[in-house]
Amino acid sequence: MSKKMFLMSCSYLFLMSNKTFIMEYELLNLSSICFSFTMIFDSISMCFGAVVTLIAGCVFTFACKYMEEDHFFFRFIWILLSFVISMNLLIFSGSVFFLLLGWDGLGITSFALIIYYQSYESYSAGFQTLMVNRIGDALIVAGSFLFVSLEQYSFLSLTSAFTLLVLVLCVAALTKSAQYPFSSWLPAAMAAPTPVSALVHSSTLVTAGIYLVIRLSHNLPLSISSSLLLMICGSITCLLGGWAATFENDIKKIIALSTLSQLGVMVFSLGLGFPALALFHLFTHAMFKALLFLAAGSILLTSFGTQDLRLLGGVGLKMPLAMVLFNLSSLCLVGTPFLSAFYSKHLILEKVFLSGTNMVGIVLMMVATMFTAKYSLRALKSVVWSKMALSVSSAPSSSLINLPLIILGSGAIVAGKFFSLMNIYNMELAYIPTMMSNMINGVTILGVILGIMISGNKNHMPWEHFSFLTPLYVNVTKLFSPVVQKLSMLDYGWLEPKVIFQKTLEPLGKVASDFYSWPSTKGSLNRILLSLMVISFGFSFII
Repeated sequence: MSKKMFLMSCSYLFLMSNKTFIMEYELLNLSSICFSFTMIFDSISMCFGAVVTLIAGCVFTFACKYMEEDHFFFRFIWILLSFVISMNLLIFSGSVFFLLLGWDGLGITSFALIIYYQSYESYSAGFQTLMVNRIGDALIVAGSFLFVSLEQYSFLSLTSAFTLLVLVLCVAALTKSAQYPFSSWLPAAMAAPTPVSALVHSSTLVTAGIYLVIRLSHNLPLSISSSLLLMICGSITCLLGGWAATFENDIKKIIALSTLSQLGVMVFSLGLGFPALALFHLFTHAMFKALLFLAAGSILLTSFGTQDLRLLGGVGLKMPLAMVLFNLSSLCLVGTPFLSAFYSKHLILEKVFLSGTNMVGIVLMMVATMFTAKYSLRALKSVVWSKMALSVSSAPSSSLINLPLIILGSGAIVAGKFFSLMNIYNMELAYIPTMMSNMINGVTILGVILGIMISGNKNHMPWEHFSFLTPLYVNVTKLFSPVVQKLSMLDYGWLEPKVIFQKTLEPLGKVASDFYSWPSTKGSLNRILLSLMVISFGFSFII
């Protein structure tokens, strides 16, 4: 026991210190450029690695019960383990080689996990996620050429000459973190099993891009163009994610859209020039979002896989522990005082007023905060406070379910205070006028009231296809179905001319058939003349 306490104290002292250890293995040295595998160990990578490992352990424990009846359980566990290893490679990477190894590993393993159920929906979501992530992969590969042109292959020490490179990597980070206009793959990724969603949306795939920007801005302040890009994309994503969640009825998609909204808050904080606050909110968000997904997974086990909020009323009476923790994580999402997210999210909102940003960004963030409170209370009202709407089974009483929920629930309570003590920048106080502080509290209370009073049970959000929250190719066949049918007949008609006359051009086909049959009774001269007339008419029509 004393050895464990000694190791824990040494780890804590290492995290509290500002020391950095770098491990480098040189592959080759070409034209004074060192191509190497580099790993970095500092307070950022060690803290994030510890958070990812803790959440991954809870998710693996939960998956042992959730996926116990799956015939390919061990295959699922190995793919999930590869996913976690890829994320850790990305966290501790210090060179482009390690970065690409972790980045591509996340993309490939996430694709394998999303299509795990092998349905049409999972295949569509998996390929959509893969294609969007390939955009970021291509940008990082293009960035490697910029690294070489600047005679460096490591991003540990950057100068002002790397401004264009940082901008390219910021765009690549937006694709991985599902920021506007690359947001549509994140709600679609809900086709994966619930343990995968808990890991993806809390601390791994969606946070990879944000962690990359934090790592880049740790040594070099972002340029004006990069900061403006992050502020615009972050504020729009935060607003659209909260807006879409108020119209959604699928409980897993509501949680996914809430992830989209919280990622927008982090990216907006990076655009303001506060990477430490973005990392702080990243840690607290990872704790309560993993708890929220695992609590939702417990609900799915009890309700036979029902995910519609309108049918989940009264489930809380059957599973009090999961419902208490579901309430706890939802209140963290709102930013309730004395819970973990309050220490990070409220500080970011206060910093918005002190940053000197334009009024548009402030208004977008305030409206997004109101939407967050609204959809969180709407979900609580439907799941916990409504009447029983369907028959449910008895709640699973396994320690494999309860133990991860209790661990993450404890983290959702104390993580905010713990991580604020880990970094002196997180203990900073923001002195703003009372009116601005009351505005933050007022929009939150307004969202709570709207979430309780207004159900908002609509099928779709207006203009969801044009806000990049749903792919443009989804459901557009209803609008263009007549055109698609005509084009299919046209394509088929190149091989079968009679089909065109019969299906698409029946009047013209009838005239043409009469036209070609009439000259046969009048002689070859009339047939030649009328054929010339048809050719001249067709030529004039083409001209």
